Amino acid sequence: MSLSAFRQHLRAPDDPRVAGLDSLDAYTFVDRVMQRPAAKQLFDGWVRRYENSQFQGITTQGRCVPGVFSLAPEGAPIEPALAAATRVLELATPAERLRLCHPAQAREWHAWMNPEVYLFRFGLRLEEVSSPLREATLSLLQACLSAPGYERVRQLMRINHFLGELIDAPGVMNEYSYNFNLFGVPSATEPWGWNFYGHHVCVNCRFIGEQMVATPVFFGAEPNGIDTGPWAGLQVFEAEERLGLAFMRSLSAEHQQRAQLYGLKRDPSMPAGRVAFGDELILCGAFQDNRVVPLEGVCAAQLDADAHERLMDLAASHLSYLPDGPQQARLADVRRHLQQTWFCWIGAVDDVSPFYYRVQSPVLIIEFDHHAGVFLGNPQPERFHIHTVVRTPNGNDYGMELVRQHCECAQRARWRTDSDAAS
Repeated sequence: MSLSAFRQHLRAPDDPRVAGLDSLDAYTFVDRVMQRPAAKQLFDGWVRRYENSQFQGITTQGRCVPGVFSLAPEGAPIEPALAAATRVLELATPAERLRLCHPAQAREWHAWMNPEVYLFRFGLRLEEVSSPLREATLSLLQACLSAPGYERVRQLMRINHFLGELIDAPGVMNEYSYNFNLFGVPSATEPWGWNFYGHHVCVNCRFIGEQMVATPVFFGAEPNGIDTGPWAGLQVFEAEERLGLAFMRSLSAEHQQRAQLYGLKRDPSMPAGRVAFGDELILCGAFQDNRVVPLEGVCAAQLDADAHERLMDLAASHLSYLPDGPQQARLADVRRHLQQTWFCWIGAVDDVSPFYYRVQSPVLIIEFDHHAGVFLGNPQPERFHIHTVVRTPNGNDYGMELVRQHCECAQRARWRTDSDAAS
């Protein structure tokens, strides 16, 4: 597909979806969005879920599988992360630190969202802080992610800016219309972390010593490339799209039939609600921390060794944002659970049709989805609007299960110390 294929779906300036956006900013745009009944229903539901839900984690049957995760050093970049976080705190004013810093287990962890709608106003917004503080914040992301991972974040931020220019809405969407939060006190031994979220970029990162969990992660783009200006030629999600399609095509006819849940991206035989407003076919997006997602498709236990390696390559493409140590640890986790890993597909398998796929195991959930237009005008999903999600199921999104184990270990250590002192 041509990099400029999206241009045939640019909305006219008087289209109600984009008309007048040039006069709005992130704050006034929310009021406009909430006048749309479907959008108001969606976001009101998100607010209720945020305010009332207690975290459990995504599961396949409504309960977390025990014994899946364990504390172990894995070479997470704790020292550069600590240095970068310290610099952020040094540059923030007292008022900014009040907005930026939250307790380690604060509910605000769960307020991330990928639409451009500035509904939860926690943390610092990059477009509103000084240039040194903004650069220090980006340096913290760079210290915690792989080089390709940090570049992916910056690419998506630039595409967001490009979209804002396309629809003349720079106050709503630009390169720095993203929020940043710190959780806990940056430490080499105690759990702490950060999140960064906004339109099509959401990253949650928690350190537990030299161990790191960086999920939930949401990456997306509309369009998925830039065809003019200083970043012309930039295109994203090529590997994830290509490897997913190649894996599906490599399956035998029998296994393809098992994997393919529906032959069309929006199949008439789908149950009501399967195509969700805003999320399309994505199941594990924002405010879905406790969703029950049954296993579907074909199980890797039924596939041969070559298929296993192709599946590992697909997982690696989605985990490339992680630095080397955590990335290798996550891939080792995935390999240990390959026999319990499932792959499903929705859509056709030709060179142009949109599709959805999901990889689901006890330690990883990956979703890839082509979407209809939001700011572009395509009424049906097209390959130039992409959403992807990476989750850690069974209670370890946000590193929650590892934090629980860390706290238990600390409590046992204190008990032993007290017992020794008493004796």
